[in-house]
Amino acid sequence: MTAQSIAPHIPVLIDEVLDALAINPGEVHVDGTFGAGGYSRAMAERGARVFAFDRDPDAIAEGQGVAAEHGITLIHGEFSRMESLLADALVDEGMDKVSGVTLDIGVSSMQLDRADRGFSFQSDGPLLMTMSQSGMSAADFLNTAAEDDIADVIYRYGEEPKSRRVARAIVAARPLERTAQLATVVRRALGYKPHDKKDPATRVFQAIRIHINQELEELERGLEAAEAVLETGGRIAIVTFHSLEDRIVKQFLRRRSGGEAGGSRHLPERAAEVAPTFERPAKAVRPSAEELARNPRARSATLRSAVRTANPVSRPDSLRSGPQRSAQS
Repeated sequence: MTAQSIAPHIPVLIDEVLDALAINPGEVHVDGTFGAGGYSRAMAERGARVFAFDRDPDAIAEGQGVAAEHGITLIHGEFSRMESLLADALVDEGMDKVSGVTLDIGVSSMQLDRADRGFSFQSDGPLLMTMSQSGMSAADFLNTAAEDDIADVIYRYGEEPKSRRVARAIVAARPLERTAQLATVVRRALGYKPHDKKDPATRVFQAIRIHINQELEELERGLEAAEAVLETGGRIAIVTFHSLEDRIVKQFLRRRSGGEAGGSRHLPERAAEVAPTFERPAKAVRPSAEELARNPRARSATLRSAVRTANPVSRPDSLRSGPQRSAQS
C-alpha cells in the first residue's frame, strides 16, 4: 500500500450524517460511495451491518483491511445498481430492505490527491478522470469530440459562461494528454492571472469529470435505487458538493415527499404524482466553522436527508435528458 493510500481522510459532515441515519445496532445500512471508508467505518462502529459500494477498483482493493476489521461487505459496482446487486446479499441476511442509505457524491480525496488519476491540475498527470478506471478518458473526449459538444459540456456541467471560447482553444491545442496542458489552455483562453481569486480551470475540470463519469445520471438512478431498497422508516442521507448535484437531490426529495413537482433538465416534471415515498425532508445542513477549519474541502458540502414512508415506489418514465446547447461565446 502506498503512502497516498493511507493518508488521513476526513469524512465530511460525519456527525450530521450519523444523526440523520439514526442507526440502531443490528440494522442494515448501505454506503453507496465507500471511498476511503470513513462513513462505512463510522456506521459500523454505531452497530450497523454495512454494505458498501464503489466503482473505483482502487477503493475496493485498498478498503479490504477496513472492511475486514469492521465486518463491512464491499461491492465493486455503481451505487445506482444497489437494488440488483444487493438482492442476493439481503436474502442471505433474511431481509429484502435496508434501514439506511448514505451517498457522498462527487470525486473522493483519494482520487483528487493522486496525480496519476488525472482528476486535478494541482499536480501534472495523464488526462484520465475515470472513476472506474475504464471507458472513455478525458483525453479521449477532448481530442475527438466536436467543438460544440465540448462547449456544451463545459457550459452545462461547469457553468462556465465563456464555454465556447474554451472549447475553441481546446480544439486548437489538440492533442491534449496531460492535466497541466489542459489547465494552461483554459487559463490562456480566459485571461487568468495568478493573483485572480478563482482558477477557471477548476470549473472546466469539474465539467469534464462529470461528463466522463456520467455523475449526474448516476445520481439520478442512485436516488431511485435508494428509494426502492429502503424499508418503511428507513433513512437516506446525501452529501453533495456543488449546485448541480444538490439541485437534483433537493428536487427529488421535494417531489417524492409530495412537494411541488418543479422539474429540471435532469429531473423533469412528472405528469401525475403518487403517494409520497418520503416524509418531508429535513432542513439542509452545511459544515460548521469548526469543521471548515479542520477540513477546508468541506466548504461546499450540503447534507440533505429524509425518511422513507410505507408507500410503494412508482417508477417514473426515463429521467434522462441530453446536453443543452450553449449560446455563449
